[in-house]
Amino acid sequence: MKILLHMCCGPCACYPVEQLRSEGFEPVGYFFNPNIHPHEEWRRRLKTAREFAAKVGINFFADNHYRLREYLAKVWSVVDEADTVQYRDGWHKRCGVCYAWRLSEAAKFAAENNFELFTSSLLYSRHQNHELIKKIAEHFANVFGVKFFYEDFRVGWQAGIDLSLELELYRQNYCGCIFSEEERFSNDLRKARKKFFTSPEPPCALL
Repeated sequence: MKILLHMCCGPCACYPVEQLRSEGFEPVGYFFNPNIHPHEEWRRRLKTAREFAAKVGINFFADNHYRLREYLAKVWSVVDEADTVQYRDGWHKRCGVCYAWRLSEAAKFAAENNFELFTSSLLYSRHQNHELIKKIAEHFANVFGVKFFYEDFRVGWQAGIDLSLELELYRQNYCGCIFSEEERFSNDLRKARKKFFTSPEPPCALL
């Protein structure tokens, strides 16, 4: 049975594709990730996703339009000082907005192209909120009349890394959005976080 696999990148799709095939599915890749910044990084991840699909022999589709402005318009209202310094309930509020846009497009594409099932390589990452992803994906599955297939691909974390290295895929070092890039590389932000989390009584505005 065919299953649409929303691919956030090539390396994160390595284990999901292998696992889905072992379960009798025929994965088809779909790339829709307007959150990725900067443009050069988006192009590189799209190129790597295509490269991965060709190497493992799966069909692949992509939204080839860079839609950063639309992404920023969607998430800006939930990005504030607290979101920058700490995680709300363990996760950034902006991530839910990002999940919703990408998974809704995946569900829509699945429905329009006669897929009964869709899933996402976001479920491979240890850094993503699985419960929120599942909730959002199931909502849009109902909206578009398809089914969301959930599997915890995190169990294959190291296997996926090993396969991506074997295939010589480009491996990124931050989630993708401009905010995650800042969180990965900003010394000032790391200092602010350290101060926040080591303070005995964090400011009320950040709770």
